[in-house]
Amino acid sequence: MTDQKLFGTDGVRGVANEHPMTADVALKLGKALGKVFKNTQDIRTVLIGKDTRLSGYLFETALTSGICSMGLDVFLVGPLPTPAVAHLTKSLNANAGIMISASHNPACDNGIKIFNEKGVKLSDLKEQEIEAAYFSADTDDERAAPDEIGKAFRMDHAQGRYIEFAKSTVGYRDLSGLKVVVDCANGAAYAVGPRIFAELGVDLTVLNDEPDGMNINENCGALHPEAVADQVKALGADIGIALDGDSDRIILADENGAVVDGDQILALAALHMKQSGQLANDSVVITVMSNIGLKQLLRENDIDMVTTGVGDRYVIEEMVKGGYNLGGEQSGHIIFSDHNLTGDAIISGLQVLSIMKETGKPLSELVSVMQKAPQTLINLAVREKKPFETMPSVQEAISEAEKNLGDNGRLLVRYSGTEPIARVLVESMDGDLAASEAARIADSIRAAVGT
Repeated sequence: MTDQKLFGTDGVRGVANEHPMTADVALKLGKALGKVFKNTQDIRTVLIGKDTRLSGYLFETALTSGICSMGLDVFLVGPLPTPAVAHLTKSLNANAGIMISASHNPACDNGIKIFNEKGVKLSDLKEQEIEAAYFSADTDDERAAPDEIGKAFRMDHAQGRYIEFAKSTVGYRDLSGLKVVVDCANGAAYAVGPRIFAELGVDLTVLNDEPDGMNINENCGALHPEAVADQVKALGADIGIALDGDSDRIILADENGAVVDGDQILALAALHMKQSGQLANDSVVITVMSNIGLKQLLRENDIDMVTTGVGDRYVIEEMVKGGYNLGGEQSGHIIFSDHNLTGDAIISGLQVLSIMKETGKPLSELVSVMQKAPQTLINLAVREKKPFETMPSVQEAISEAEKNLGDNGRLLVRYSGTEPIARVLVESMDGDLAASEAARIADSIRAAVGT
């Protein structure tokens, strides 16, 4: 293995056309992928999908060239949600799947996420194996002979396969009678998302389904759920569904225009699945960012919690290891692993609509079971990711906040894994206290390493 790093916390990510997100890197990464994956299946194929970023064309071509040079074929599925790529990789028995996307990041960024043959994000060990091949001087020696070079195919039926799969996760339930607003974030689900909901009979209004290569996530989607919430109120709809750029995260709005986050979705899903006997091991996998209100609800209903670090990848790893079928994050990554082993915003939205249809209850009533503790989350740009424990003023602010919060609150201070940002989360049933303590910690970080 190599000490040199290419992968971050969620694949390779950065500003498009700047290292590491360049065509040269993508070409070389394609070769490394080919070397590592070419002997894992009898059929040598890699699936490549992308979101709607302009730079997606650049990386799609470069990756394809690198993979084909190693003797593997490539299926190009075009703009499709990340979870669709994961599902199709498994369904087609491909060696690996690649999603070209920077998810919720702005359009100037892009990224490369990789799935194994089971449609699961790669383990640290497999990423290290690919990095070793990437940084090795021997990869070019293993290029395919001229008559064994791989071919690239446009897979025209990819959308239809995912659409039918998504509908099957709710048993093709008739969802007529529900008035739904869907915000596609000008992202990867702009084509398939509306079709899936419409084909199940909902009265549908669609927002932000006209990507131009640069408007993905721009003042829309799961990052800006106020847009869909306003439309729900204006139209008298039952629910708003906001997707992010690659459709692996979902945020909802109830019929009153109140925003419903991932923790609240987990709460209503966990209770419904427990009551219907569908919740595996009577357990839910959550993260350290999960609201204390969710934890309280789960305890009160004899549902066990398994807590992981931040990142849907870690939630999924724990779900696979423990045999759990529900997990997720406050940010909107919700994993119903009976259907897909990655966050899937469309499937999550369908599960909620199905519960609403089955129970006859509005979304506001379904989420009212959880008393959400007020949270203050501050995202602070930093010039360097200096360890917090090496900054005395920051440690002092954190210690003081912990003392003031006592047993009725909590805090979490961490750096983003994909951006130069420090995140300060403070939670307390006293919302004013949470806000003031978060601001004080953020001020100390800003003084030490802020831009």
